[in-house]
Amino acid sequence: MIIANPAAQSGEGERGARFAESFLSTFESATNSFKVVRTAAQGDATGIAANAAAYDTVIALGGDGVIHEVVNGLMQIKGLDRPQLGIVPMGSGNDFARTLGIKKNNVAAALAQLVRGEARSCELGRVNGSYYMQTLSFGLDAAIALDATNKRAEGTTQKGEELFARSALSILSKAGDGYTCKASFDDEDPVDLKSIIFAVQVGPTYGGGFKICPDADPTDGLLDVCYNIKKPSLPKLLALLGLARAGKHTVSKAVESRRITRAELRFETEPPCQVDGEKLEGTEFSIEVVPHALEVIFPKKTARHNV
Repeated sequence: MIIANPAAQSGEGERGARFAESFLSTFESATNSFKVVRTAAQGDATGIAANAAAYDTVIALGGDGVIHEVVNGLMQIKGLDRPQLGIVPMGSGNDFARTLGIKKNNVAAALAQLVRGEARSCELGRVNGSYYMQTLSFGLDAAIALDATNKRAEGTTQKGEELFARSALSILSKAGDGYTCKASFDDEDPVDLKSIIFAVQVGPTYGGGFKICPDADPTDGLLDVCYNIKKPSLPKLLALLGLARAGKHTVSKAVESRRITRAELRFETEPPCQVDGEKLEGTEFSIEVVPHALEVIFPKKTARHNV
């Protein structure tokens, strides 16, 4: 089953869905049978995927938002009945595609990779009962991601890193003291933080390619965390943002990185929070890794992740 968002990329998703139908009809060796289902509204993909137990593979065609919905739908299917996941990325961020090494905004190339690909067992993150496949963040970086999402919805022509950087310059210039948070990781004692950036990642990137957790591996059964332990001045904060494009910010003494299986966060006031680019509300967050949650199709003969 292909679950397609026809509105992705300003309507390119519909063209992609039609190409997928033609491709799978023409190449009989690709599959014995298939079905293409188009979403009509936000949230549709979750319900469609939750009822896809009869299929061995579900492919999400669209941006990270529809992939997020499909993942949450598949996780409603229990045990061996759960189909494997493939993606045809057609979005502005495409961070999950970067993690897997799937060609972005190129339906023909992505389908060719999936047909020849191999499934690997991947973990997911779970926050307050909701699953995510790539990114969860709090604080200013979440505010930046949400601002970029809003700009996409308003029809901006900027994409990926360019859009994320533009939002960052606007929001970081208004940076305050951060968000007071009590955080506990695994079995460690709680620590008090003033969170400016706080990311809990399955894959390495967010914001269309910023390598916030450059060594994150979706097959290692762990979540990668990056957060500030000091409040940098605005110029240093902007410099850290620049370094994060290449994942070089982790050498800063203002930043700490670690790997965890679970975390509990309690904020004094509600922080900006995004999960796979979608807004999440609250002040208390229970986060955990779900190992071996999904079989996900990777291109053959690639590194574990390609960013």
